Amino acid sequence: MKTLKDVISLKFKTSESEGVIFHGEGQQGDYITLELKKAKLVLNLNLGSNQLGSIYGHTSVMTGSLLDDHHWHSIIIERHGRNINLTLDRHVQHFRTNGEFDYLDLDYEITFGGMPFSGKPSSNSRKNFKGCMESINYNGNNITDLAKRKKLEPSNVGNLSFSCVEPHTVPVFFNATSYLEVPGRPSQDLLSVSFLFRTWNPNGLLVFSNFADGLGNVEIDINEGKVSVHINVTQVKKNRIDISS
Repeated sequence: MKTLKDVISLKFKTSESEGVIFHGEGQQGDYITLELKKAKLVLNLNLGSNQLGSIYGHTSVMTGSLLDDHHWHSIIIERHGRNINLTLDRHVQHFRTNGEFDYLDLDYEITFGGMPFSGKPSSNSRKNFKGCMESINYNGNNITDLAKRKKLEPSNVGNLSFSCVEPHTVPVFFNATSYLEVPGRPSQDLLSVSFLFRTWNPNGLLVFSNFADGLGNVEIDINEGKVSVHINVTQVKKNRIDISS
């Protein structure tokens, strides 16, 4: 395909911070890749470069953050020549691609949810998307519906299920005055705590527990954006251990 205009839209949700959402490339050096990197959305686009290096078409744009929150996010990419509108959850970012070319020349398949291994260094370091997509539309073609009805030729649908499995985790929201208190484990010489958290606040107490028999306490907190662990033990000479990350 050689196109002057493109409109690509879809919705996704995932709990993974890395993954290729869609990819297409051509023999002239053209490519378009939309992917998640560190839970941000990255669009890589090249409408053509030349071997002399005088025309360098690679363009990369990043938008959004914390997109691995397992909530639905909508994407619309509108291209007319070198002018691009990238919309993520109604936030529009306008930019122009580098280089001198206006057409996107894709000779191979367009893949959603990953990219085929091409032998290039860029293909083997990228993770496939893990999560849910819906309402995939590429230049007026309803890809989701066509894939479900097996009307895409040629296509390799792979191990897809046309349903979205919800995670079993239950989040808890704390409003800076609330807390959750649970019973301890007396007569245990092992303390093990694990959890995931997300916050905009640079400071806050995450976990606190006193040891039995007045032997000390353990505290995990955020201090200026860093997680710190403080262990106080009353019966040893070096009675305080501080770990920061």
